[in-house]
Amino acid sequence: MSADATLDDKYYEAAAPRSLGERLTAAARDRIYADFLRLARPAPGTTILDIGVSDVVNDAANVLERRYPHPERITAVGLGSAEAFRAAHPAVAYQRVAADCRLPFADASFDVATSNAVLEHVGSPANQRLMLAEMLRVAHTVFLTVPHRFFPVEHHTGIPLLHYADAPFRFACRRLGKADWAEEQNLILMSRSRLAALVPPGRRARIGHTGLRLGPASSNLYLLISG
Repeated sequence: MSADATLDDKYYEAAAPRSLGERLTAAARDRIYADFLRLARPAPGTTILDIGVSDVVNDAANVLERRYPHPERITAVGLGSAEAFRAAHPAVAYQRVAADCRLPFADASFDVATSNAVLEHVGSPANQRLMLAEMLRVAHTVFLTVPHRFFPVEHHTGIPLLHYADAPFRFACRRLGKADWAEEQNLILMSRSRLAALVPPGRRARIGHTGLRLGPASSNLYLLISG
């Protein structure tokens, strides 16, 4: 296993291989992929930037690279050297980036920039705004998704219900040996209002539910900004 995969494993603690958690995560990401196709509407020639791919190779990770029929149109970026990712997806261009949320691409380099389950891990609301601004700088359309705070089970820890409020969630994380997830630098629990607050003034955005559909308690939220 590569060092990059070892680092990425922490994001799949609640979705161990061949577990119910992995099957549910894969089902959610398949729905996210379907919504990406429906809302971002990529054509065969569309250039796509995928931000924050994982070096964990399983049925839940990197759904765009696994399923998109034109992988040669995808440029993926991540924090590691991504040996396993590049071996699994040789047609996808890969570029390593720094963890400062800035992207090493010229303005309007891509038609679409997308990201799944990354925005909640960038360390602060200021970094979240920077990441979104960078996506908007390098692409005409942005489609990103985040885990939804009000899904009944918290995605990273498997803790049910207590993540609806900060204090009980922090307490549960510390009692269960998951204290890292109680820190904002590792995880910002995302709601619709928190996602909307990141949209730059003057930009029209669409926010909705995706992933496992449970109405207002669906597993994921999407943000779409185009034009």
